[in-house]
Amino acid sequence: MKAEQFSKSYQARALDKADVHDIYTLEIGNPLYFQWCPPVVTEEAVVEDMESLPPGKTMQDKYYVGFYQNEKLTAVMDLIDGYPEEGTAFIGFFMVDHCAQGHGIGSRMINELCIYLADLKYQSVQLAWIKGNPQAEHFWKKNSFLPVKETVSNTKMQVILAQRTLASK
Repeated sequence: MKAEQFSKSYQARALDKADVHDIYTLEIGNPLYFQWCPPVVTEEAVVEDMESLPPGKTMQDKYYVGFYQNEKLTAVMDLIDGYPEEGTAFIGFFMVDHCAQGHGIGSRMINELCIYLADLKYQSVQLAWIKGNPQAEHFWKKNSFLPVKETVSNTKMQVILAQRTLASK
């Protein structure tokens, strides 16, 4: 899997600590997200997110990716390869710049990612949204993610685990 291939419409690349301020600026511009997922982001929290892994995974399985349009960071995604099982990719975090929301940009990014993963023979993409968050639920359902079960996140929040099955070619 190559971060640069996550999108055909946007320049995608792996993010690193040199990008922390830009990521922080994008995230702090989305206060609605932090009403559902407190606390409000800090640059230190961005670094922690960049290094956070689920059990049994290594940094080689993690893709912390920025999507750029005209050299401006437009979205951030944290994707784990092979989690919770082989053939599945898990989106741990996805956020579009507030100014770019509502224009189909996030949906285009997700659809292009899913096409790429299907081409690589992945069977599904999973993620979770905070239970009761209507914006997240609407976005993910609109993008063909179907609820699988209600569970508790690693931060002890009630979440809806959802999955999009990928079409094989």
